[in-house]
Amino acid sequence: MSNVYVAIMAGGIGSRFWPKSRTARPKQFLDILNTGKTLIQLTYERFLNMVPKENIYVVTASDYEQQVKEQLPDLADYQILKEPMRRNTAPCITYACDKIYARDPNATVIISPSDHLILQEDKFLAVISRCIDFVSDNGLLVTIGIKPTKPATGYGYIQFNDDPSPSGFYKVKTFTEKPSLEIARTFIKSGDFLWNSGMFVWKAKTILEAIRKHLPEIGDAFKDGEQYYNQPGEEAFIREAYSHCTNISIDYGVMEKANNVFTMPAQFGWSDIGSWDSLYEVYEHDYLGNAVAGKNVKIYDSANNMIMVPKDKLVVLQGLRDYCVIDTGDVLLICEKSQEQEIKQITVDLKVADLDKFL
Repeated sequence: MSNVYVAIMAGGIGSRFWPKSRTARPKQFLDILNTGKTLIQLTYERFLNMVPKENIYVVTASDYEQQVKEQLPDLADYQILKEPMRRNTAPCITYACDKIYARDPNATVIISPSDHLILQEDKFLAVISRCIDFVSDNGLLVTIGIKPTKPATGYGYIQFNDDPSPSGFYKVKTFTEKPSLEIARTFIKSGDFLWNSGMFVWKAKTILEAIRKHLPEIGDAFKDGEQYYNQPGEEAFIREAYSHCTNISIDYGVMEKANNVFTMPAQFGWSDIGSWDSLYEVYEHDYLGNAVAGKNVKIYDSANNMIMVPKDKLVVLQGLRDYCVIDTGDVLLICEKSQEQEIKQITVDLKVADLDKFL
């Protein structure tokens, strides 16, 4: 697959995983699953089964360049795209696809977050292969949807038309950001909604045309990039380009507006591991439903907790149910799993209180 490329998005700070995920070392660079490999390493290795390593790019914040190099030492400098500021996924994807297009005008690009869990990699790669074939010559954009297993409120949703194409893809009708529980239940009952995985497949040319149409200010910001890519002036050019970009997601800026968007319902053991509760769901549990990462944890009359503590620290739990207990040494978080969405607000409050050193 010499014309197939991967752009791994690795610039987020994982604030919902605080206090384990910190600004200086966010969750994509952590071995959050206790596998001996970080999430970005698992993502990179997954795609090595499909494309040559020279076709894998990582888009990350400038501050994380060294961590990417340490964890993915096979990457050349040109494969690490450094964002000078956070501007959401639309500028990130524009930069990656524009640089890849300058290298290969016939490129097909897979866009993937760096921090998702995929348990059934063979099924995942089969889905990606079908998507590559589907977008090969028809000017379409594909967003990969996940068949929902419950009315989750932490995911976006994709609604699709009933009538599939001969190859099993469905035209997208609507995108909905994280809904209330009641609305999520309605979506699940209807049968025509999927979870939005945040993964895309398209020809570089097709997405760049869509960006120029629906986000012209971002398209214009990168229009002269070809003469700077892989040259000493690339960093300065990108800094200038990003200064003209609005903070906007590719879903909101392009996918919701374009009329050539299709989805493929898929199941391959996916989780975005976007919160402590979602991590709890994929961890091994003891007979009382506790998920434990820590060598010296003693549990009494406690059930269904997510516990992550330093390996050699003695931690004793008594009488807790459905809680997160996260100890990083300098920070201890104890909160109800059902209230973990408040963690983002906690980090905001800490910033206001001038406690940035803990973020």
